Amino acid sequence: MLLLALWPAVAPASCRQALAIGLDISGSVDTHEYRLQTNGLADALLDPQVSAAFLAVPGAPVRLFVFEWAGKGTQRTLVNWTDITNETVLREIAATLTTNSRQPREVATALGQAMLFGASELEKQSDCWRQTLDLSGDGQSNLGPRPQDVQSRLGDSITINAIVIGTDGGIAQGTIDGEITLLTSYFRRRVIRGPNAFVEAALGFEDFREAMTRKLLKELQTLAIGSLRTPHIHPDQ
Repeated sequence: MLLLALWPAVAPASCRQALAIGLDISGSVDTHEYRLQTNGLADALLDPQVSAAFLAVPGAPVRLFVFEWAGKGTQRTLVNWTDITNETVLREIAATLTTNSRQPREVATALGQAMLFGASELEKQSDCWRQTLDLSGDGQSNLGPRPQDVQSRLGDSITINAIVIGTDGGIAQGTIDGEITLLTSYFRRRVIRGPNAFVEAALGFEDFREAMTRKLLKELQTLAIGSLRTPHIHPDQ
């Protein structure tokens, strides 16, 4: 009811948020973990609360893009820019993710290059009120431009959030907690940027679906209400 009451005051726009999601498929991610990411994202998109958040403002949908990244030359589009206008679109995207076949990739972790790739895609969506890049990762960058060095090359309007992923199976809980703490600190200092940017943590790839669900709800629910109250004005207007 709150959304409906506020909706007439919002200026027309093509979309309220351009959301690019990048999945880490570097050498540390095996085939099973790869599938946990793609299936986990698909399940998160179909979560009833997440679906409702995507569809909260029918006149200004979220525009979604999904890609995978590894070394400097491995950035592959899984879902091209798509306006999320109804649940059928979400189901189609989920089906694309769950039926996708893993392709050969570089084993390195070129996180800075993934940031540049995602940002270049977001720059094509300048009609959206906000541009957000989400990157998953289970390790620090070890090839290509350093994340902290590419920050100045990204547009001021781009926010970067992240999901850090701990090591699965057979490792003491204290070791996992320490690993996630270090990785979270690295992403906070080197990767994320923008107002209210945050890092979500998954204890392992088995926890990826829950972490992605939490992250999407945090982004989409806040944006839906905030956008209705204060429409984004492009800097050039």
